[in-house]
Amino acid sequence: MWLLLAFLSAAFLGVYDSLKKKALKDNAVIPILFLNTLFSSLIFLPFIIVSGTTDVLDGSIFHVESGGWEMHKYIVLKAVIVLSSWLLGYFGMKHLPLTIVGPINATRPVMVLVGALIVFGERLNLWQWVGVLLAVVSFLLLSRSGKKEGIDFRHDHWIYMIVGAAALGAVSGLYDKYLMAPVAEGGIGLDRMMVQSWYNIYQSLMMLLMLMFLWWPKRHGTTPFHWDWAIVGVSLFLSTADFMYFYSLSLPSAMISIVSMIRRGSVIVSFLCGAVFFREKNLRAKAIDLALVLLGMIFLYIGSS
Repeated sequence: MWLLLAFLSAAFLGVYDSLKKKALKDNAVIPILFLNTLFSSLIFLPFIIVSGTTDVLDGSIFHVESGGWEMHKYIVLKAVIVLSSWLLGYFGMKHLPLTIVGPINATRPVMVLVGALIVFGERLNLWQWVGVLLAVVSFLLLSRSGKKEGIDFRHDHWIYMIVGAAALGAVSGLYDKYLMAPVAEGGIGLDRMMVQSWYNIYQSLMMLLMLMFLWWPKRHGTTPFHWDWAIVGVSLFLSTADFMYFYSLSLPSAMISIVSMIRRGSVIVSFLCGAVFFREKNLRAKAIDLALVLLGMIFLYIGSS
């Protein structure tokens, strides 16, 4: 069951990335991110209210548990990590081709393993080392493909933003499992709906402050904002993808390493959208780079199972 949910989450996440690219085209980033977090909050707000005032959702997958600051402080940290990743990712995606952003984002599972190697002193097996090596090679090849479009990976700050967003996304994935793992297994044991519902609300409040104090006073000197219905689609597809992702992680047998790898399979959907709808260039070379990333994920899967 958790594997099926992970694959569905990946499909929805791929559409989410494509809609995000469309919404960001010649548009202001901060208002779009604020609206995305606001709409996502509005999707989950009814579940919070109904769960807190009635017993209609008791026992269902949509029930949101209540808790005090001792629980919410962990969710606030989750919101800070995710929002930081989104800010970097939104700005980077606005200025880079989707067929370059997707493969970079797909290296998140590798970042998780490397992080575990550096921070926790874990040892990787042969399969995992091959997966990491393939990811590094694909990144180098992708940088060569980017040069054909005038993108220098070593000096392009938009590339650094996408890499930073991917790294923070990897941190968020590890943190998710910690939040929802049972206390007996060293986790916090938070309810998945509580995490997803409230971190969206905290993000929207943070983005409201950024909108009021950072963007609004300087709005006339920056890229203007214009409405695009893709903004609503971003929130709907992301909320659905995250719901399936959190539900998958909450199941007892779920493995964060496997779920994270499958979820990065969303790059296939976003890559196809970049080719078909955005008419991006150098697709043959980028397809080889993408194939190496996916092959690396297969090696990671074998080494982690």
